[in-house]
Order: sequence, then C-alpha cells, then structure tokens
Amino acid sequence: MIEAISIYKQFEGKTVLEDINATFNNGATNLIIGQSGAGKTVFLKCIVGLLAPDKGKIIYDGRCITTMKEKEKITIRREIGMLFQSAALFDSMSVLENVMFPLDMFSSMTYKERLARARACLDRVNLIEAQDKLPEEISGGMQKRVAIARAIALEPKYLFCDEPNSGLDPQTSLVIDELIHDITKEYGITTIVNTHDMNSVMNIGDHILFLSGGKLAWEGDKTQILNTENEQLNEFLFSSEILRQVKEQAFKHK
Repeated sequence: MIEAISIYKQFEGKTVLEDINATFNNGATNLIIGQSGAGKTVFLKCIVGLLAPDKGKIIYDGRCITTMKEKEKITIRREIGMLFQSAALFDSMSVLENVMFPLDMFSSMTYKERLARARACLDRVNLIEAQDKLPEEISGGMQKRVAIARAIALEPKYLFCDEPNSGLDPQTSLVIDELIHDITKEYGITTIVNTHDMNSVMNIGDHILFLSGGKLAWEGDKTQILNTENEQLNEFLFSSEILRQVKEQAFKHK
C-alpha cells in the first residue's frame, strides 16, 4: 500500500499540487486521470520519489520516503517497477538482454537464475519467441510488452506506469491494459497508472483519482465514474468520445 498524505508542490510560486490525500491499495490498478496541466505527472513523480513535495508525506507500507536519507531509499527503489511512456528499451540489446538488465544490475542471482527469470517474464507476456530479436525488429506493442516483462523482472511490490498506451492502437492498448491488470492481481502489486486513455479507465479502473487544477476533485471506481455528478469530471469525461457515448446510453436507460 502507498499513502499520499497532504501533498503540496509549487514551481516558481505557482501551486501545482494542493493538499492531495490518497491511498493506493495492493492488488489494485490505481489510475490517475485529468486534463493536461492538472498535476498528474508531478503527483506521480512525487509518489515515485523523483520529486520531493514541499509539504506532506509519501508512505510505502509504513515507510516514509519523504523523510528518508538517500541510502535508505535504495531499498524501496529496488521494490519498484517502471513502465515508461516510450518502452525505453536499449536498442543495442536483444529483447532477452533488456529484460535481464535489472537482474544483472540489482540481483544476486547466478547467471543461470537470471536467465531463467528473464525467460519466465517474457513467457508471462507471451514473447518468449522474440527473445533474440532487437527492439527495432518488433512492433511498438511488443516493445511495451517487453518493457512490462523488464518491469516485473525483480518481482516488484510497486509498479508505476506513465501513459502505457501512448502511441498504440486500441486493440494493442487493450492487450497492455489486461497484462497490467492481470499481473497486478496475480502478484498483489500496488500499481499506479497515469493515463489519458478512457478505454483504460473503463477496462481496469479499480480505483480512479481525478485531478483538476492540482487538487483531488473526485475518486471512485470504473462503475461509479459513469454515475458521477461531479461537474468537473463530467466535463472531462464528455470530452472523450468513448465515455460520452457510454454515459449517454446510461442516461437513456434510466
């Protein structure tokens, strides 16, 4: 579980995050949504520890990273998996070598154990047959699946995903969503996803935070979001063609 307690952040005197409180539970896909400039990325960076909040605390299972010294944070960072907006694979490494990279850097496994673990992760994302290919030889969707395999190689307790469906077609996005959701449930990971993809909201939104103007304006799940009376959230949702149609259909059947 990750807790954000009364988080504030300013840049050059401008408040970007204001008194945000949130709890992200194990085994749940937690989505952060909102318009551009709402503070989503800054909030995610504060949670991960890439930015220090001006006020407030970020707590990982009882451990407050905002008051930790740098050496103490290393332990938590080894428990974190990251999935970036671009797959961020190493072009000169094979698919298998990319997945092995965090194991080579941070694990005490033997080479044989690291190899077996990397192959198991690739098998989990249905890409074992691509292990010897270079990233440029596989599709964008496959690259994202490799990135997921790499993110779970060290068996993280926490998984952070920044716009994981960026640049992908709807069908491939669905595959990525299902992988993230299934892996979260399977391993009991605390997963936090920063997304603009409304398909993701409806497919895997176990817990959804809506930020507006740097504040937490609404939270709930993918069922509750269809019935919300929050004006800011409804304005945001109706800007999405997908959810606009869904909400209009729900209104007709009331």
